[in-house]
Amino acid sequence: MAAVMLQGTGSDVGKSVLVAGLYRLLANRGLKVVPFKPQNMSNNAAVAQCGEIGRAQALQAMACRAVPSIDMNPVLIKPQSDTGAQVVVHGKVIGTLGAADYQHRKGELLSAVMQSWDRLRAGADMVIVEGAGSPAEINLRAGDIANMGFARAAGVPVVLVGDIDRGGVIASIVGTKAVIDEADAAMIHGFVINKFRGDVRLFDDGYAQIEQRTGWSGLGVIPWLAAARQLPAEDAVVLDAAAATDGAITIAVPMLSRIANFDDFDPLAHEPGVRLTMVPPGQPLPGDAALIILPGTKATIADLAFLRAQGWDIDIAAHVRRGGALLGICGGYQMLGQAIEDPDGVEGAPETVAGLGYLPVATRLTADKRVVDVTGTSLRDDQPFTGYEIHVGQTRALPQVQPLLRLDSGEHDGAVSPDGRIAGCYIHRLFDHPAQRGAWLARLGAQGDGVAQDHRVDQALDALAASLENYVDIDRLLAIARHSHD
Repeated sequence: MAAVMLQGTGSDVGKSVLVAGLYRLLANRGLKVVPFKPQNMSNNAAVAQCGEIGRAQALQAMACRAVPSIDMNPVLIKPQSDTGAQVVVHGKVIGTLGAADYQHRKGELLSAVMQSWDRLRAGADMVIVEGAGSPAEINLRAGDIANMGFARAAGVPVVLVGDIDRGGVIASIVGTKAVIDEADAAMIHGFVINKFRGDVRLFDDGYAQIEQRTGWSGLGVIPWLAAARQLPAEDAVVLDAAAATDGAITIAVPMLSRIANFDDFDPLAHEPGVRLTMVPPGQPLPGDAALIILPGTKATIADLAFLRAQGWDIDIAAHVRRGGALLGICGGYQMLGQAIEDPDGVEGAPETVAGLGYLPVATRLTADKRVVDVTGTSLRDDQPFTGYEIHVGQTRALPQVQPLLRLDSGEHDGAVSPDGRIAGCYIHRLFDHPAQRGAWLARLGAQGDGVAQDHRVDQALDALAASLENYVDIDRLLAIARHSHD
């Protein structure tokens, strides 16, 4: 079994997308490959066998043409506040820890990481491990399981990824060599430059300088790749909406402070008749929106207060008075109800808060988490959907409330107002199925493009893989990977 680990000079250097593309490339060559990320920090999660993992690892599993497994991401950190996070190990929540507490205890999780590693690598021809953050964060090196701590424990060689688009890539790579200790630096066998714009020949001298100053081999310079825009983001919402065509409808999503699973809206962003607007804090919700969607969140009560602090509750009220449509997904659905009860302090101090009051439902937060893939149909138009649930809390509806969806299990989910303009449900990726998305757009006066989101992503992975064949020295990467050792 061959293995290599891609670590970054910082967060958001494009590791997740690069790894996904490399996996599809190797899978297309006939290799059996599986993704692995020891520790991930993200509120974008996905359902895997027996629990949840980071969304990026689910995407990478798709790139490998493999079934998502909890071993692909044994430790998932889901931030709930600026100083605390929910800790998920082997797909299950083990508790909530403050940032300082986690730093002291993360070394205890190395055994869980290595258990997953041993299980996962046993049946693979090659594993590309994705790091997190940067190995240059030497203040976090003690007990590290995300970068060099894992690489050295598993004997996996490292290739460093630098992002030239943000500037300072020479300093970031050379500086990494300067600040990490010699044993860690010895694990690094090469580097790649990511997100290059323009004539690559202009960087020839810089490339040579990095090789000379570090002693590491360059494996390629990768340009901005258009296919990457078709893939779900993990760590940040990209406010790069396509320009609206004449008569296009606007769909607005307020960016809550703990927004989660925001790739729910990717299918809408790709619709030619839709202008998807991710509204940042401090900005009003657009008055011309046909639909406002309240997204999922890792902290429903805190983000409901955040929503009100932005004045978005006032914008929503005006939108509803104008006859606009309103949808809540997961935590957003909970916010649309009459009340949110947290008697056991799941999200903080025990309390009950008033919801926005648009649907006759109420939610009680509980420690138990529902994590499940689902399929079904919408009750008002009998259109199919596929998706998943990841949430705490149970939402109760009055007997006369019309549910929004019927699951194939026979359960109902969500609620919808009598006039159909206001609705909520727990289903993430509700818009992935083209028939379901088309039905929502038709009610807004637009027409869907009929493309399934999984098909769009799968095509993008193949395009990404084809591009990487041209820009990355794959033979050199494989040679490095074959030097992994126990």
